[in-house]
Amino acid sequence: MGRGIAVRRACIVSEPGSDYTRFLSDGTFPNAAAGEQVRWLPRRRASDIALPGKDFWLFDDHVIPSVGKEASDDPAAPKLCATVLDEVWAKAVAHDRYEIH
Repeated sequence: MGRGIAVRRACIVSEPGSDYTRFLSDGTFPNAAAGEQVRWLPRRRASDIALPGKDFWLFDDHVIPSVGKEASDDPAAPKLCATVLDEVWAKAVAHDRYEIH
């Protein structure tokens, strides 16, 4: 973004898409216009990726707050999550090209 910060978000979604997925997609356009990179991966295409058991945020490759107030202190967790994010990212479709089915 403007300060040289990269913001990426990968969304793994079930198809057919739910009303919430459509809502999330519609709300993503302003973020994408501001520089956030967003990609979407249908769940069926993620079956060969060893995904963590819950959603996560990865900040500067070392902090991983997950859903709720938990955060991992495991030093291996950021590397694992970064690897997973890279795998998902490589298979996912850019926000402006993804069509919710």
